[in-house]
Amino acid sequence: MQANSNMSFYPNNHPRDTSKVLRSNPIPTFSRLKKRSEVSPCFLVRVASAVTRSRLASSQPDPSSLFFEVLSFVSSTNMASQGKKLINDPDDVVTEFIEGLVETYPNLQYLDGFPEVKVVVRADVSPATYDKVAVISGGGSGHEPAHAGFVGEGMLTAAICGDVFASPPVDAVLAGIRAVTGPMGCLLIVKNYTGDRLNFGLATELAKSEGYMVEMVIVGDDCALPPPRGIVGRRGLAGTILVHKVAGAAATAGLSLKDVAAEAKRASEMVGTMGVALSVCTLPGQATSNRLGPGKMELGLGIHGEPGVAVADIQPVDIVISHVLTKILSPESNYVPISRGSGATPISELMIASGKTITKLQLEHGLAVDRVYVGSFMTSLDMAGFSITIMKADQSILQRLDAATRAPAWPVGVDGNRPTPKFPVPMPPSSLKAMNVSSSRPQELSKQGLLLEAAIEAAAKAVIDIKDQLNEWDGEAGDADCGSTLFKGATAILEDLKNHYPLNDAAETLNEVGTSIRVMGGTSGIIYNIFSKAVYAKLKGSAISPNQWAEAFEAGINAISKYGGASAGYRTMLDALIPASRVLHEKLDAGVDPVTAFVLSSEAALAGAESTKEMQAQAGRASYISEANLRSVPDPGAMAVASWYRAAALAVKDKMSAS
Repeated sequence: MQANSNMSFYPNNHPRDTSKVLRSNPIPTFSRLKKRSEVSPCFLVRVASAVTRSRLASSQPDPSSLFFEVLSFVSSTNMASQGKKLINDPDDVVTEFIEGLVETYPNLQYLDGFPEVKVVVRADVSPATYDKVAVISGGGSGHEPAHAGFVGEGMLTAAICGDVFASPPVDAVLAGIRAVTGPMGCLLIVKNYTGDRLNFGLATELAKSEGYMVEMVIVGDDCALPPPRGIVGRRGLAGTILVHKVAGAAATAGLSLKDVAAEAKRASEMVGTMGVALSVCTLPGQATSNRLGPGKMELGLGIHGEPGVAVADIQPVDIVISHVLTKILSPESNYVPISRGSGATPISELMIASGKTITKLQLEHGLAVDRVYVGSFMTSLDMAGFSITIMKADQSILQRLDAATRAPAWPVGVDGNRPTPKFPVPMPPSSLKAMNVSSSRPQELSKQGLLLEAAIEAAAKAVIDIKDQLNEWDGEAGDADCGSTLFKGATAILEDLKNHYPLNDAAETLNEVGTSIRVMGGTSGIIYNIFSKAVYAKLKGSAISPNQWAEAFEAGINAISKYGGASAGYRTMLDALIPASRVLHEKLDAGVDPVTAFVLSSEAALAGAESTKEMQAQAGRASYISEANLRSVPDPGAMAVASWYRAAALAVKDKMSAS
């Protein structure tokens, strides 16, 4: 691209009118949120739409087919200054957003499970009487109005909200399924991110074991990246919202679960997205990144602020749109386009981009444009930028897109009087509820109990000590929250260690540790939970020898690899765990003292973690980052493993030496 220093793609926002909006406004609820958006970037701006119609040029692969395009732009409010947020406690941003959302819209409600379970549901749906397929989606927060803003008749039946940029935990997904799923079953629509696939996938299996009919469709619409490498595939972006609309309309029409899932899958295969940004987003309570310098823009970055495919000088919008459309329409991507904004782009600029895009699609690419949606759909906090999403749409898809919906964030008017203050509905009980005796700490610890206590305490404190370093490493791959996430788990473990772990029973203690770390959320939470449960299953009911510990440790590693899809060399936590397991087995088989074997295996874990500096990521969010950006930076998940494992080994050694 030719640089043009005189052109600025996104000038600063001008102050907006915050005068009181009357209920007679043509789009009253959106206008109310416009006023609220001066306070928090988690609210919508006004939404506009335009409709045009023509035919695809005969140069398409199948000239006999008639396709129509859907074009949508997304943006949300700009903050007065990046790094500054008009919020309360950063940890309460998501729950307070949900509370405000359900008080604003009459047809929404949330489950009484804060803070771990953050689920928005349709207020008019009860699983006992609901005779339609439930459509559920969700993911990390920070993309508002997605996904909670699309809950309503004709779209989603429930939305599962994680913490900011963190996948929601399995318990939250399962609660959402139980809360809205009737005899027709439910469809889960999931963006293609590892944490979402794992958490929604495990919840699917648990729900099936409880007798629910559940199907899952994964959306990966990112056209910016080269063909998928490793096991991850393309990222899920704003095109997911169109899949929500198609699936929601199909469900409302009374189709079966099989047919609703088929329509959603077909829609997901006909949509493509690419984003452009002028800034990265700022997480609540964190400092603003300066990764993009003045006069620069980034092409193809993800919705969590992951680095894109290229950084270039800011160009006129005509040039930018031409590049984006060429990328989305390339034969390699096999898509025809649609679009969205990133969080800090004024509606005037989106309208400029919309007009240019429509013209270029029709005149330069010979494509039909049948629907145009402009507004906020899936943002990235306060990121400045936009994305274009384009969908191939035949008459059946257009019918679904045109179907009525009461979802507040879809670009239509909102009906219904403002309700009186609501009380959250009770959490639905599990249909497999069993009698469980709560665990508690023994009054007197055995020798093994004392060793286990020392190891757990040392491991948790080691993670707490390197929180900031883990965040810094993780920042090279996107959201910089690895340390904060693991800090939550470590803090919960130390708290539960005081009173709740049956330390004289190693197997049950490991099971309780798995329960404690559920508070972590995101991919780390589910992976560590899977690890703990697998270790517990191997240790349960057996005499625990050093070799049994080694076998249980290996079982936990195998479970992570099975459900996460990664293996050695993928630049993950397994690159610390696998060497540790191998050395532990080797030393024990050679007759080395168990404590010495434990310490030596911890050295192998540290060496394995350090070796990730030279690895190309093939799993997780880091797989989207170029090798150059990650060179000399270790994988934070592997370094966390090495730290807690090493601390546990040294604690056991010290405890044995003192006895």
